[in-house]
Amino acid sequence: MMIEAPYLFDIEPDYSQLSFPPERGFQTAAQDALHEGWLAGHKNQMVMAPTGAGKTYLGLKMIARALQNGKRAVFVCDRTTLINQTSEAADAFGLIHHGVIQSDHWRQNDMPFQIASAQTLARRQWPKASLVVIDEAHTQLSTWVEHIKTCSARAVGLSATPFSKGLGGLFSNLINATTMHDLTALGTLVPMRVLSCTKTDMHGAETKGGEWTERAATERGMEIVGDVVTEWIKYGENRKTIVFGSSIKHCEEICRQYNEFGIMAAIFTSETPAAERLALLNEYRKPDSAIRVLISVEALAKGFDVPDVSCVVDCRPLRKSLSTAIQMWGRGLRSSPATGKADCLLLDHSGNIIRFLDDYTKIYFNGLGALDAGEKLDKQIRRDDEEKEIVACPSCGYKPFGRRCMACGFQVQSQSMVEVQPGEMVEVMIGKKKLADDKRHLWDQLSNYAREHSHPDKQQGRAWHLFKAITGTEPPRDWRVATAPDTPVTRNTLGKIKQMDIAFRAARGKKGGPNA
Repeated sequence: MMIEAPYLFDIEPDYSQLSFPPERGFQTAAQDALHEGWLAGHKNQMVMAPTGAGKTYLGLKMIARALQNGKRAVFVCDRTTLINQTSEAADAFGLIHHGVIQSDHWRQNDMPFQIASAQTLARRQWPKASLVVIDEAHTQLSTWVEHIKTCSARAVGLSATPFSKGLGGLFSNLINATTMHDLTALGTLVPMRVLSCTKTDMHGAETKGGEWTERAATERGMEIVGDVVTEWIKYGENRKTIVFGSSIKHCEEICRQYNEFGIMAAIFTSETPAAERLALLNEYRKPDSAIRVLISVEALAKGFDVPDVSCVVDCRPLRKSLSTAIQMWGRGLRSSPATGKADCLLLDHSGNIIRFLDDYTKIYFNGLGALDAGEKLDKQIRRDDEEKEIVACPSCGYKPFGRRCMACGFQVQSQSMVEVQPGEMVEVMIGKKKLADDKRHLWDQLSNYAREHSHPDKQQGRAWHLFKAITGTEPPRDWRVATAPDTPVTRNTLGKIKQMDIAFRAARGKKGGPNA
């Protein structure tokens, strides 16, 4: 709703009469937990709230309480484009007396409640506030990161995926507002139905820092663009859809082929002009939108909510970032009673659902135990060599099934339903010291070590001999140093290598005598 500026600025702000919808039980519990955290001395706290939990509602409700107690507050958006969306939400809840910190914005004022983007605050002086609420706090933008370290205000971070490095040093308390499982049971989210489609072949693809490079993912992804479109026509049921590609180039080709099939598709990326973005969103939000498919790399993965989206097409293969996968899939999980939406169809062309299945299932049911746990999940490399086949829940038949069914809750108590090669996932131990998660993890470490310490034509042999010496077995013939990911060498592995080097030099010295 549009509020006339004179009405806002000519009277004393009144926050006694607000129009928030009734709180849901978990929202009340989350606010109570925050209050208890402050009493316990936690100045900065993180709230993990999945898609559909109402992060904006929670943030504005906390701000309303602060305003009613005579305090000042600021809501920080991670992108300029979300400022008006947050401002409109505040108006809808009766918080019409607020300002917006943005150049040339009609709502600039000195009200006790301000809404701003981190980008704008980087160029401005922070407003006085007793409470700072930060949306999408996992992005860790330097403007607010530095501010909450030194300011006297209490800070609350909001995120569906608080997995990024360093959050534990900024926020001393983590509160799980609710879980995806609980929200699905409440009907706030819909179940996700997964179809494993023609997958991008990423075997041997270029990596950097353990993740596939954009170039590699794009080149491999181009090979199956035709399958992406034809399988959407076959399985997508003409649902309103979001497609995630590996790069802007990849998205452009996907869009071109959708349009060639007569399907109205459009691209929404970081390069899309602001005016065009607004026009696209206004059209796409219509229940009878002419645009059936919106295609993006990551611009639609956070803070973009169109409830009647009921199909997500994942064409962006990932090895590490579980948080990105969760954000992408979440775009289709909101319920939409007005349109009769019953589920979200995930067409997986990336293989991500299998790579991340076990960890995603844990987050789905339990949330996070600690901020550092999320950071570890986004560092862990999932290897295609260890991918599992999609299996069905033995109780209800739902796919994919890991150790606990996301449809009926059936849980495996002993061994996994998925068979793996014997010994493949056994930790590599020397005495009581763990060198690697498994033999493939050890090989990747040794490959990295060989690349850094050996001549190019000797790297394969160096890694091979180190592996044989440590494990007593030869590595498989298709394991190559050239295609191994850039995997950090653990302290214990490095210590073992140095120990073997010392023993080798000592043995050579004894054999050759003093002048050897």
